[in-house]
Amino acid sequence: MTDSALERRVEELEAQLAFLERLQSDLNDIVSRQDQEIVLLKAQVSRLAERLRNLGESAAAGAHDPAMEIPPHY
Repeated sequence: MTDSALERRVEELEAQLAFLERLQSDLNDIVSRQDQEIVLLKAQVSRLAERLRNLGESAAAGAHDPAMEIPPHY
């Protein structure tokens, strides 16, 4: 291999390395954002599950609150 061919090959490898480093950084950012979204979604699911449990408990207990009824129209 000549010096110019070797130099060209080294430059190509350096360019590929720079591209891969950038790609790795971008992917790391994406994974980090997805982790934050997952944490928020888990919190929302927990709150919804708690609300469903509370609704199920009140329905199972036969809770009948007359204040919650719509009055008849006269």
